[in-house]
Amino acid sequence: MKLHNSRRRFRSLCGLLVILLPALFASLFAQFGYASPSVLSDSSVPKLRHSRLLKSALQHQTLNEQQSDLWTPLANQGWKPCINSTSSSSSIPESSGYIQVFLDGGLNQQRMGICDAVAVAKILNATLVIPYLEVNPVWKDTSSFEDIFDVDHFMNVLKNDISIVRELPDEYTWSTREYYASAIRSTRVKNAPLHASANWYLENVSPVLESYGIAAISPFSHRLAFNNMSIDIQRLRCKVNFQALTFVPHVRNLGDTLVNRLRYPNHLQQVDTKGKKGIGKFVALHLRFDKDMAAHSACDFGGGKAEKVALARYRKAIWQGRVLNSRFTDEELRNQGRCPLTPEEIGLLLVALGFDNNTRLYLASHKVYGGEGRISALRKLFPQIEDKKSLATSAERAQITGKASLSAAVDYYVSMHSDIFVSASPGNMHNAMVGHRAYLNLKTIRPNMALLGQIFMNKSMSWVDFQEAVVEGQKNRLGEIKVLLQGWMIIYDYNE
Repeated sequence: MKLHNSRRRFRSLCGLLVILLPALFASLFAQFGYASPSVLSDSSVPKLRHSRLLKSALQHQTLNEQQSDLWTPLANQGWKPCINSTSSSSSIPESSGYIQVFLDGGLNQQRMGICDAVAVAKILNATLVIPYLEVNPVWKDTSSFEDIFDVDHFMNVLKNDISIVRELPDEYTWSTREYYASAIRSTRVKNAPLHASANWYLENVSPVLESYGIAAISPFSHRLAFNNMSIDIQRLRCKVNFQALTFVPHVRNLGDTLVNRLRYPNHLQQVDTKGKKGIGKFVALHLRFDKDMAAHSACDFGGGKAEKVALARYRKAIWQGRVLNSRFTDEELRNQGRCPLTPEEIGLLLVALGFDNNTRLYLASHKVYGGEGRISALRKLFPQIEDKKSLATSAERAQITGKASLSAAVDYYVSMHSDIFVSASPGNMHNAMVGHRAYLNLKTIRPNMALLGQIFMNKSMSWVDFQEAVVEGQKNRLGEIKVLLQGWMIIYDYNE
């Protein structure tokens, strides 16, 4: 990630300007959102793949000093949020027309799309219509923008940046998703390339606005570049993501309830949060090990020939064989860090880093491929695993039940309030969380996927050697920001 500005300008402690940029890597691990009732079984009990390490981990005693270091917050590096425009003008230019975007994918992919939509509206001096969230074919959640995000807050925060309307005026009410699905329409822009430049929008979308007063862009996910954008556009993206996008009150209220019960498990009194054992603290863990992820990775998860055949059939049915990873062997994929960590492996990683069986884990994940059997090893290592169902009653969860996006919003909220966040593999949730937590200087463990892939293939490695390799490989991968100077360019390194 490169910003073409002078060293002096960026040394002004405005370094979090483009903290949103980890989303650039999301296309490599994009939402796999076209699954149907599957040929895979979630009820089969997978075999343990690292039984020797698991046995040692269960007997391992964590040193108090190691525990204390784990829970210590990140040091203040001197960075300051820098999201306000450099322009001295607070007035919004006359609108060139209305911009509509239709966003697919899961919640976190849509969140990045919203940031891009605001940026495109700014580039075009257009009025943004509150984005339309497509119904995900996997989760079948019909939640709208207004169901998930606080619209009044969104519009108020951005009122001096762009014009925003909840709905189109009467003269444009014909511009709907159904209208564009029924035929080719001159007001629809459907050829936006991935990571398009600002000039592309000025050259291709501005004429549509001039001719018709409205342009509907679909598809839109990942359709705006991150590099070579003006400093004000990058700052605006951050302002949207970190200030304007606030969840609706009932999501925040449920999130606060879950966080409180994680910190104070007896629900009666506060506990000491300064103890060496991490009392009152918790880790949010995003497993990201659902059926789609397991199949799309093309990795071997120890289920034998039957599982391999089932995963191959699933890939063919859902992606018609267009899966790049399937061209490589399991060993090649693991050496490249392309295989998601299983719950067993993420548990071993956490123990090696120093977390003990008193650690409270919050599972911020959808249904895990392999079901409870797949999580059993993780539960042995960390008995105090919680999730929304274990922490809240069905009545308290009523407003999010059956709503995958609202459920994901609660997970996002709780994860942002955790002491430490860790994800088992890269993806949209991982990228969104890394950027947002770095913006607030919060500790985030980013697994060294290539290293872990290699050492987990070594079945003869002792626990001592495994722990040493993990600790060494995870150094400086806790969410810190590093600035690397290369000639006249500055590169922001998020310890990818």
